[in-house]
Parts: sequence; C-alpha cells; structure tokens
Amino acid sequence: MMPHKEFTLDDIARHHKEGDLWIVIDSKVYDLSRFADLHPGGAGVLYAEGVAGKDATQVFFGLHRLEVLQRPQYARLQIGVIRGQTETIKPLGPGELSLVPYAEPTWLTPGYFSPYYSDNHRKFHKAMRAFLMEVVQPEAIRCEENGKRISQEVVDKLSEINFLAMRLGPGKHLKGLTLMGGIVKPEEYDYFHELILNTEIARFGTRAFVDGLLNGGVIALPPVLNFGTLEQRAKFVPDILAGKKYISLAVSEAFAGSDVSGAQTVAVRDGDEWIVTGTKKWITNGTFSDYFTTLCKTDIGFVVLLVERSDAVSTKPVKTSYSSTAGTAFVTFDKARVPVANTLGQVGKGMSIVLSNFNHERWMVTATSLGAQRLVVEECLKWTNQRIAFGKPLHAQAVIRAKLATMISRVETCQAWVENITHQMNNMSYQEQSDKLAGPIALLKQFVSKAGRETAEDATQIFGGRGITVTGMGKVIENYHRTSPFDAILAGAEDVLGDLGVRQAIRRMPRNARL
Repeated sequence: MMPHKEFTLDDIARHHKEGDLWIVIDSKVYDLSRFADLHPGGAGVLYAEGVAGKDATQVFFGLHRLEVLQRPQYARLQIGVIRGQTETIKPLGPGELSLVPYAEPTWLTPGYFSPYYSDNHRKFHKAMRAFLMEVVQPEAIRCEENGKRISQEVVDKLSEINFLAMRLGPGKHLKGLTLMGGIVKPEEYDYFHELILNTEIARFGTRAFVDGLLNGGVIALPPVLNFGTLEQRAKFVPDILAGKKYISLAVSEAFAGSDVSGAQTVAVRDGDEWIVTGTKKWITNGTFSDYFTTLCKTDIGFVVLLVERSDAVSTKPVKTSYSSTAGTAFVTFDKARVPVANTLGQVGKGMSIVLSNFNHERWMVTATSLGAQRLVVEECLKWTNQRIAFGKPLHAQAVIRAKLATMISRVETCQAWVENITHQMNNMSYQEQSDKLAGPIALLKQFVSKAGRETAEDATQIFGGRGITVTGMGKVIENYHRTSPFDAILAGAEDVLGDLGVRQAIRRMPRNARL
C-alpha cells in the first residue's frame, strides 16, 4: 500500500465547499467531494458547521459505527492523514480482549483472578475468539440480514476444529478428535471450555444465527449419544459431527410446548417399521435437517425415534421475530415409515430420554444469553461515552448512570451463578447432574433470561430511536431487544422453569425443618 500523503488542519480547512469537501476522522483525511450527494443522510449533513473542512471525528461517531469506515466503498475515499497525528480508534484484532470495563468477564480482565479457569482455558479462549471473528462473524452478519442458512463452506471450516463435537460438552464422543487445532486434549476438555465457546458465539449481536449455528445438533444428538446403540451411533453420528448431515430435535408441537407430555405425534408399529403421523412446530434447523430426533406417542407410552427425511417428511419455515437463518420449521410426518432399528432407548421411556436432555440444553441457552447480555453492556458503555446530549456525554446524566449500574450488576450476577453451576457440572456425573441440577439450572435459566429482557429494555431506552432501528448505531440493541424473548421461551418457559426449580427444592426439604 502506498504511504498516505500528509496534510495539516489548515490544508483541510480550505476544502469546505460544494464540490470541494474534505473532512478528518481520527487523523485520516477523506475527500467527500463526489460522495456528498450520495450520502445516505443527505449532503446537508456534510456541509454543516463542524464537519466540512474540519476534524469531524466526534460528529461522525455520534452518528456511525466504526465499521462504516472499514467498508471498501468508504475506505477508498481516504486521501491522506494529518501530519503528527495517529489513528487511535481501532477495531479489535482477532482474539483481542476489549478494554471497556465489564465488556469481558472478570477472569479475562487484566489484574483479576478466578478459581475456575486454567491457562489452557485462556489459550482456548484466545484461539476460539480469533477463529470466530475471522471465519464466523462475517457469515453471522450476512446470514442474520439475508435469512439464509449457514453456508457449507463455513460448516466445513467449523468441522475442521470439531466445533459441533465441542458444543456437545465433554464425553466419549470426543475420543480421537483434534479439538481447536490440538489446543485442548479430548480428555481435558470440560464444561468451562464449552462455556467459553457458547458465550463467544453470542458476541456478534446475531441471535438467530446463534441457533442457526448447528444448534439442532447440540440438542438433537445427545439422545443418540446417550441412548443409541453402537450401530446407531456409528451410522449417524460421524456425518453429523463432520457437517455432512444435519439433525434437529423434534419435540415441540402446537399441542405441546413446555407441556411435553401433551405431544400428539403418533408412532404405530407395523412389522419392522414405525408409521409416524403428526406435526412438530418451532423446530430449530428443521428447514435444512436430514434427521429428526422425534418424540412420538405409542399405545404403551412415549418413544424417541430417529426419523430420516423422506417424501413423507416435509418442512416449511415458521416466520418468527428473529431471522430465518435459524431454520425454524413446521415439520409434518405424513405416515412416515421409520425402521424399528432407529428407535432410541426403550419404547415407553421416551419421556425420560427427552427430559434428560433438557439440563444441558437449558444451560447452553443460558450461556449464550450471558454472552449476548455482556455485549449489550459494552455497547451501552461505548455509546454513553461518545453520544453528546445537552452538551455533555450521555453518561453525565444520573438516570443513565443508574441504568448502567443495574445492567452491570445483572450481568455480573448472572456470570457468577453460571460459573457456579458449570463448576458443579464439571464435578458431577451425567446421572448426578440429572438428579441434583435440574432444579438449579431451571432457576438459573429463568433468572438469566429475565435479566436479559430487563437489560434489553434499559439498553433500548439508552439508545433511543437508534435502539429500535435495525441498521446503524443501535443495530445490536435492536436485535437483542427483539430476540431476547427467545431465551425466555426456548428449552422451557420462565414460569414453568421457576416452578420446576421450587418444586424440586420442596421435595428435598428435610422432614424436621421448622422455624
């Protein structure tokens, strides 16, 4: 790249008229003479006092995000730099940590400590953040906007680091795999590694893409891994982990949401096959899945079947308030024939199989919600620092500082509880987790999702009109405000989970407990 020509501020001041317009943004000189009439906000904004022929850094960042300057069509408008000045406002490089207070959890903040994370967790985090920023973030932004499913090219790159296998948590399924380029050994991978992964994928402000990022596999594969036969695992799991096939969990129906036992999809035995008839709704990744881990009702109770896509299995998109990149589907089973060999676990035990799957799913949803909340706090701290209102930064207003204080307190409280539960998971067997953590995880998810929706509302008030605008300065806030209810509904509605947690606590009350 040719070195940029150097100018003085006096040089810039001579170019402030129609057809001859220069400005300075963060030491960089831009010639907007031909661009002015193309400016989305109109040419008048550029000819305003304090902009034309001036250092317009403060004005620019009151209206635009830094990413605007990085777009090729705008970057090429730069013709030089101001002599003696250097660029100070830069985007984070791949793997870098934000220095904005509370933008990172305590364990990643210089000078602070945590008993939960090792040096390996730190290496894993740095590599994962770099990978996600370089490979996944551009795809996340494109897909969130255009509604298309994740590309096979990106899925292949995810598969190279065994992304989906890591999202399933520690376990035998990791044996023999190379995780994150070998940074962590399969036998050393734990739930804190997975927590890091889950919080990092939520940092792009693209809530639907989080679910489109193979979430179907995260919630649909555990029943196969935990209850499938050796033959079933050998047949289905490798291609799914390799990103060659896709799978969804088909439990929810129009008849049965949190009330899983209300499922009406029926499986009737016919020799060596099941005939499956019914519908499922709100199925994540369903529009592009090859397999469906499906809860069905039989004459002797519930059964879970691995149903392969066929002419008798159709899907159509369900239009929700977040992007269709998640692949949310309405699935119809029209007398679909399923081999008895695709039965997962015992007939009549289907409900216990599905319920055993909920703890990890709810914890995962909580973790991604936590990552998104922290991003929103960072966005608000940045905005209140650069937005000038009534002649002062927005954070000069006491009411704004009060909102920020509450938002910070929420996210730090959520972080502490999530890490505590994650520590318990690390020290319990799968059976112990099912026995002891169903209630605590249910209460945790209720708390974190409620905190998220409250933070979404506060952030929208801080950003004002920008917080309800899909593009521009407040786009992250708008997305989170619109999509945070998904965290409150998916994997179990808040009120249902709160009741579950309390009922489990009541069952554990000692008989001799008295005031």
